[in-house]
Amino acid sequence: MDEAGATRQAALGAVRDVEPAGLHERITEWLDQSSMVPGVLTIRFARATTDSPTAHTESQPGGDELADPVGERAAGVQLIYDGLRLTRRLAHDEPWETGGGDDADLDILVADVLVARGFYLLAKTDAAERAVETVRAFGRDQTRQQDSGADGLDRNLETDALELAAAAGTAVGNRALSPSVTGFAAELADELADDDFPPAEELLAGVDAERLRGLTAEQGGSDGLTTSVDD
Repeated sequence: MDEAGATRQAALGAVRDVEPAGLHERITEWLDQSSMVPGVLTIRFARATTDSPTAHTESQPGGDELADPVGERAAGVQLIYDGLRLTRRLAHDEPWETGGGDDADLDILVADVLVARGFYLLAKTDAAERAVETVRAFGRDQTRQQDSGADGLDRNLETDALELAAAAGTAVGNRALSPSVTGFAAELADELADDDFPPAEELLAGVDAERLRGLTAEQGGSDGLTTSVDD
């Protein structure tokens, strides 16, 4: 199965009913050009912590339809990340000062819809609280960066998105996050050359089920989100 394609399909399916058409088209365009790393990692953690070797529906043509609850969790994580990523881009580019205010207003709505729909998909899962904390941490980091000009805070979003993916995926197998898993998320984010994720097949090439099973074997609590500001 093409995990990135399946994640994109699940994410697009989750926003299929968004109206008006112009808003839906803008959402589709944003998701079409996005890396699916968060969703794919969710799938792989789900596979690593369950007895099912595939965690997708074989009966669908091509085997590219994710089975519930894996598909909803992958889509939820992906939508939250993409909504926050768009918010971060708007905060950096400040298009209202360069004549792009109308497009930016629409993009704000796109970001809000993505995050809200992602919350909806994760609301009844064990990853719900971490999803909320991911958004809160993002807001704190963006405020801190704007107020102080501190460097290096943007990358926290990618780290937290990977931790959210791990939380959503491992919960399928009734596993709690361990320090090994959260440490793995931080190390993976450290490999990024830019703030955005590269294609999933590039970043996750060596991240297979056997490796993830080893990480999830250690049970325990998470060290928390990667944010520079205490609650």
